[in-house]
Amino acid sequence: MRGFCFSERRRDNLVLAAKLRPKKSVEYEGTAPTEELEMALIDKLKQELDRAGKAAQDAFDDGKTRLEAFRTRQLADKAAQALGYAVYRAKKGGAADLDAETYSRLSGTLQTHDTEAARLEAEIEARRKASAAKSPPSADAASGPVSSPS
Repeated sequence: MRGFCFSERRRDNLVLAAKLRPKKSVEYEGTAPTEELEMALIDKLKQELDRAGKAAQDAFDDGKTRLEAFRTRQLADKAAQALGYAVYRAKKGGAADLDAETYSRLSGTLQTHDTEAARLEAEIEARRKASAAKSPPSADAASGPVSSPS
């Protein structure tokens, strides 16, 4: 029995690989990608990536605006609650009404937050309408109702 030698096995593998390797490069007529085709694919990929990036940025901006509107609405609610508590405490304490300075301060805070929340909600609605106008109707809506043959 012959002893195992690493160099013999390596040499056998190299010989086998050389036999399996094609002698020259194989080119198929009409199917090899040309430089123009590669550039067209790269351009198309770049366009799609730009479009996807813009969609992602729009979604991020929309989410950010929605979160800001939610937080501002919470601040307006807290200001309304503080105004309500102040009026309640004044009435409970026997005063006919809340003093003008406290009312002015609390109602001004409420008005500021309420106005900002309304502005943000209007911005969200405008974005929603703009995106609905940009997106083409679906294929089902474009084809109209489908009637079944009778």
